[in-house]
Amino acid sequence: MSTSNGINPDAPPSGSGCVECEATGSWWFHLRRCADCGHIGCCDDSVAKHATAHARTSGHSVIQSFEPGESWFWNYDTSTLYESGPKLAPPRSHPVDQTVPGPPGQVPEDWADRLG
Repeated sequence: MSTSNGINPDAPPSGSGCVECEATGSWWFHLRRCADCGHIGCCDDSVAKHATAHARTSGHSVIQSFEPGESWFWNYDTSTLYESGPKLAPPRSHPVDQTVPGPPGQVPEDWADRLG
């Protein structure tokens, strides 16, 4: 994978959780990081699918998993999975002790039934 096609290795992550979920009091299942600007959004298994929404509205088509121990990238434009790619600015995942799903106190008891 090239570092020139929508990947900015120097862009730090926007935080440790989904930006939009945190702003609206919602919750997420897993997190994804925009490889271009560092925006953290929730995955497509989450109710709101904010990472995909960010890719569509921003034109930033490459994401990386923001889960501990995962380093894969996904390109929305080509529907291509890359097992690895360039190292992005740290941190490269949310904190290991952060709950999944999260954030704490906002995850409904029936969260597993709500996943899409």
